[in-house]
Amino acid sequence: MGKVAAIGLLGMTLAAPAAAQQVDPGKAAFAPCAGCHAVTAGANRVGPTLYKVVGRKVASVAGYTYSDAMKAKKGNWTPAALDAYLADPRGNVAGTKMSFPGVKDPARRAALVNYLKTLK
Repeated sequence: MGKVAAIGLLGMTLAAPAAAQQVDPGKAAFAPCAGCHAVTAGANRVGPTLYKVVGRKVASVAGYTYSDAMKAKKGNWTPAALDAYLADPRGNVAGTKMSFPGVKDPARRAALVNYLKTLK
């Protein structure tokens, strides 16, 4: 094997562990949410499960007790609705039980919404 090929092979070998360790930015953005929200069906915690949240009717998870403010909110959790809510939960739904202050960074919020789309 030539020196150039050996160096190329070594470079690929050393880069593989780093590539394998890359974390999905959406999963990383979800990490603070995981303490209160499950991502599996029927697994409510402090907050409702986020399984199949994208497209779901607001305040519709069986077995979860929503605030009156959230129950009064109309519509479905579209990507745009999730983006607005996650930017400022208490500003978007005054009276929500969620104490999380929101995800201020638009790129991080977009990654989070993209991750939520995968929960199906």
